[in-house]
Amino acid sequence: MRYQLLVFDWDGTIINSAGTIAECIRLAAADVGLPVPTKEQASHVIGLGLHDALRHAVPDLAPERVQEFVERYREHFRASERTMDLFGGMRELLAALHRDRTLGIATGKSRRGLDRSLEATGLGVYFKASRCADETSPKPHPAMLLELMDELGAAAEGTLMIGDTSHDLEMARAAGVDALAVTYGAHAEDSLRSCQPRACVASVAELSRWLSEQG
Repeated sequence: MRYQLLVFDWDGTIINSAGTIAECIRLAAADVGLPVPTKEQASHVIGLGLHDALRHAVPDLAPERVQEFVERYREHFRASERTMDLFGGMRELLAALHRDRTLGIATGKSRRGLDRSLEATGLGVYFKASRCADETSPKPHPAMLLELMDELGAAAEGTLMIGDTSHDLEMARAAGVDALAVTYGAHAEDSLRSCQPRACVASVAELSRWLSEQG
């Protein structure tokens, strides 16, 4: 089996939340009286750590208003959490993969946010380890992947990063591991292909077939 460790991004890869996150960023910007980023601008920062995301999405945000913005964003996001579902077939795929591969998560979410999502979805049982943006250097820095490989005893050549953003793919490249792009999340396919992943897949069914073909 070529890839023994499969590391998944969360938002936009496992759960259909990218559109909601982008809209919550836009709503929070309006709440604090800042220029509202376009949907494309808000979507681009999904997966980054908090401060990097804010710097790109709302560059006019003064440092003393960061906490206010974050609180407004979180209020909008929590109000929308119940509307976000797993991508169709994802639960079944993870359950199948879990039987003979090691699964991990590398996400731009906070630890508190990821734990809440894992509990709500019941997916926590499938993942051996995870890293969040508030625990180490956020994407596209390779720290998340390097730490997961070290913790789980995985070699770079046996590790695959699966994500929906260029930040995921750039992190994988920096860590020296292969990446697989899913095109049903936050970033457009042309942006993903520019990062030279092993492949791009357009659905969970395609993801499942591609992983099966790797052994």
